[in-house]
Amino acid sequence: MSEAGSDSTGRARGGTLFVVATPIGNLQDLSPRAVTCLREADLVLAEDTRHTRKLLSALAIERAAATVQALHEHNERERAPFFVQHLRAGTSIALVADAGTPLLSDPGAWLVAEAARAGIEVVSVPGPCAAIAALSIAGLPTARFAFEGFLPPKSAARKTALDALAAEPRTLVFYEAPHRLQESLADLAHALGDDREASIGRELTKHYEQVYRGTLASLARRSASDADMSRGELVIVVAGSPARADDVAQSAREREAVRVLEVLLADAVPVSQAARLAAQITGFGRKELYERALEFAARRERG
Repeated sequence: MSEAGSDSTGRARGGTLFVVATPIGNLQDLSPRAVTCLREADLVLAEDTRHTRKLLSALAIERAAATVQALHEHNERERAPFFVQHLRAGTSIALVADAGTPLLSDPGAWLVAEAARAGIEVVSVPGPCAAIAALSIAGLPTARFAFEGFLPPKSAARKTALDALAAEPRTLVFYEAPHRLQESLADLAHALGDDREASIGRELTKHYEQVYRGTLASLARRSASDADMSRGELVIVVAGSPARADDVAQSAREREAVRVLEVLLADAVPVSQAARLAAQITGFGRKELYERALEFAARRERG
């Protein structure tokens, strides 16, 4: 154990919180570093201790019962201060989820934030992640993507969430429960468009791994007749909204008009005149620029 207190940088001296990625299916995906961490950490925090004990047993890691404790969505906020106290005292802790990288639609975010605020060193032991695995083989753009986790289970809330994502240009990544796949695909097709390209990764890295690709409409139809699609762990990857050329041009013109407007206002040009000149220079709407100029002027007066 490390000596408690703080170092010259103000960071607390003590133990380390390791955020450890574990396999999403294939045990061979677990890194040697993760194995060492699970073996040597003073304490392992698990989403489900029974599940993690099976993993430890498969790795031939023997741990006393008291060194594997539960940290899940129902007790994390209550237990976090207790574990932070142990970290301060020099305890090293390995945080794991049932599968994959902790915190991604799994518990742990509250503990990591509390530990970081307390000056505890938080270290990533990276490895498997279902979202990244599915994205890497989806055949869709990967340069920019948005991980949305699980969609709301109730239909009305799910449709509202999807409507808000309809214009999102980045590739979208969702987790979904098998029993909700069919209705979620139908809602995705309705909100984002029947022709939007998508991929479904099922049981990734496991024996029955399968990837389905097609439009949202075709995948929704297939899910109604193919029972295998609704079995096991699922990741849905959907292409982002295609950017229309006229929308891109409009956005660029608007940015330039606002830039010109700000320059004129900075030179103390009156609001009405600044809006008129910016409209003449850029071709953007004078009325909208006048409203923008009023907003700038109001913010400047406030402060």
